[in-house]
Amino acid sequence: MIRTQIQLTPEQAKSLKKISKKENKSVAELIRISVDRLIKSDGTITDELSKQKAYSVIGKLKGPKDLAEKHDNYLEDTFLA
Repeated sequence: MIRTQIQLTPEQAKSLKKISKKENKSVAELIRISVDRLIKSDGTITDELSKQKAYSVIGKLKGPKDLAEKHDNYLEDTFLA
């Protein structure tokens, strides 16, 4: 095996440690499994994973309460101002 170094967010590290204990596998093994799955999928991230990433930011950002409904108006105001 080739040794490599990666950087994880605190949330990723915490989640991996939790899964590691639950599955009785090392964090390194979990990462290797994930890399293998990505390689087998031809390196494409599924729509489901993309949706999960998008949903994960809901409620974490600040902005106008009606931004989802009136985003076109806000963009128009910004770019035509």
